[in-house]
Amino acid sequence: MKIDTPYIKLDSFLKAVNAASSGGEAKFIIMEGKVLVNGETELRRGRKLYPGDRIKVGGKEYMVE
Repeated sequence: MKIDTPYIKLDSFLKAVNAASSGGEAKFIIMEGKVLVNGETELRRGRKLYPGDRIKVGGKEYMVE
């Protein structure tokens, strides 16, 4: 996914790629440890993602561009 800002927060990213339908759903997905950022489980929904970061959730992998 291409971003027009220096970074995007993880919960916003999940909503943008339709991995979560709302901020609340994104929060639960993250809290349950179902999100990997650069191969590591991420539990912070405010984690800043930068171009080059890889996110894996629900069997799909995304890259921030």
